[in-house]
Amino acid sequence: MAQLVATLASTHHPFYLKATTMPPEQQMPQAPKWKRKIEAYRETLARTKPDILVMIGSDHFHQIFLDNCPQFLIGKAPRYDATFYNEEREFGIPKYVLEGDEEMSRFMHQHLMDQNFDFAFSNELKIDHSIICPIITVRPQNDLPVVPIYTNIFAPPLHSPKRFYELGRAIRKAIDDFPSDKRVAAIGTGHLSLELGGPRQFMETGPDPDFDRQAIEWLRAGDIDSILANVNHETMAKSGNATHGFLNFILMLGVAGPEGADYVDNLDLFHTMEAYFTWYPKEQAA
Repeated sequence: MAQLVATLASTHHPFYLKATTMPPEQQMPQAPKWKRKIEAYRETLARTKPDILVMIGSDHFHQIFLDNCPQFLIGKAPRYDATFYNEEREFGIPKYVLEGDEEMSRFMHQHLMDQNFDFAFSNELKIDHSIICPIITVRPQNDLPVVPIYTNIFAPPLHSPKRFYELGRAIRKAIDDFPSDKRVAAIGTGHLSLELGGPRQFMETGPDPDFDRQAIEWLRAGDIDSILANVNHETMAKSGNATHGFLNFILMLGVAGPEGADYVDNLDLFHTMEAYFTWYPKEQAA
């Protein structure tokens, strides 16, 4: 069977590449520190020598719109074009082509359906920065096939935090049961507190620093019980109008299992709190 070798969960700041590669005299003061943190985080994946990346993100209304918006979707293509025009123009993210793993995508789709997760699928999925950002940060050589999974964190009604955690456990079981000797890393991105287009977007911190600090500690400890007891759609909305991206962190904790993280780091970037977590497997999904 396949072996899960690492679970990574992080924020996905689309300006990272541009902020750390522009001429030094034009860089923001935090850029050198940010780059050092990313390079250290990258090693938490590299040391596990994965063969396949299962990647969890959320489309930012680039390809999935309100006329047909699945809660969960898996890509099943042989390859994936990535990066939309506005991401090139605004963020300086280049175009990418990611290789797919059709066999694992097909297996995971059926396995997740068998676990009562009614996934949509796409054979023509185009990838946006929620998945390209972690390629840039932790696998810039872009040399591994991917199985992309999209979750709906933007268009209500949304699934509950508990359902996102359960989906993480189901993804873990699908990886563990994949009939292969491949080494698999699961990589997901989301947000802590975040405001987009609202009055709290450009504060000196993220819109809710208290939530950010508490969320980091919950994830550090693998404390799913406290997360589920304290986090719901209303509390996330109070922390910022895009804070529902935290649901993907909950999902990734489900993949890892309710265990403390092996690597934790964060960086305050004046209007967002960037955070980086890695878990190494301690058990198989039940």
